[in-house]
Amino acid sequence: MVRLKVKEVAEQKGFSMGRLSRASDLDRNTIKKLYEDRRYYPTIGTLHRVAQALGVKIADLIEETDD
Repeated sequence: MVRLKVKEVAEQKGFSMGRLSRASDLDRNTIKKLYEDRRYYPTIGTLHRVAQALGVKIADLIEETDD
């Protein structure tokens, strides 16, 4: 199972949902899904845009779990 860590990384970097939305040029609803929806699986392109905005690698935004 894979878990998204977008919210945690964004908070560590001082990004609000709105700021991340603007920096990544993604709709705020998409950012909200990345933060809150455990069943949402974004495209690699979406993760790439978020990673670039946060200054991290895509791998930093995901975590493999045993669930």
